[in-house]
Amino acid sequence: MIVAAKIIVQGLVQGVGFRYFVYRHATRLGLAGNVHNLPRGDVEIEIHGERGLIEELIKELKVGPRAAHVRDLKIEWKSVDSTYVGFDIL
Repeated sequence: MIVAAKIIVQGLVQGVGFRYFVYRHATRLGLAGNVHNLPRGDVEIEIHGERGLIEELIKELKVGPRAAHVRDLKIEWKSVDSTYVGFDIL
């Protein structure tokens, strides 16, 4: 089943290669969407694909790249209301 999610990653996640880390894992899993930095220091991910694959990505996000320190994830599951082609770093 195709679903969508908005994920906010909090912690030391900017300036540590986190967006590229998300890009690599999302594209490897065949997920679509985008990732971008938020002004307050968090990273936001808009993603859609198979729920099980998104959950696999979430497991990776909890760890993050070596230099990151993930404090919390806020996940909002949504119905698919936009069409992404591929995955982009914004």
